Amino acid sequence: MSHDLSPTLHVSNIVAKAHKRSAAIYCAFTSRNVDLLVHAYVTYVRPIVEHDSVVWSPYTVKDIDNIESVQRRFTKRLPGFGALTYAEHLRRLDIPSLESRRLHADLFYCYKMAFGYTDLQASDFFEMAPLSTTRDTFTSCIRSKVLL
Repeated sequence: MSHDLSPTLHVSNIVAKAHKRSAAIYCAFTSRNVDLLVHAYVTYVRPIVEHDSVVWSPYTVKDIDNIESVQRRFTKRLPGFGALTYAEHLRRLDIPSLESRRLHADLFYCYKMAFGYTDLQASDFFEMAPLSTTRDTFTSCIRSKVLL
């Protein structure tokens, strides 16, 4: 734990561990089958950079880019992917960025808090807005916007 509660040191440690693990995958597998290598990455590397990300989720661009560099470097080394952009890697492999996976995990955890599926109380973190519209009002509002 750093003195300022910044996740930067933790991010650096897990990124180094993930880079080592992804390099080990390339050394361990003689096959250069893209599907096999991506499956190995998803199984052995991605859990390292996603473990408890709801707790230490990075907020600085430097930390976010550092984490994303793990997947960027791994996908760049895949056969036929070296000259492509990172966005093209993700599109061709049909995998999301690590940042979007963290956002999804955060939203899922907020949902669990809001509906009482965790020991944490949502009222400690969120102020619930009073419900002022009904379903009929919402539906008519949508209809009026669609008709415009």
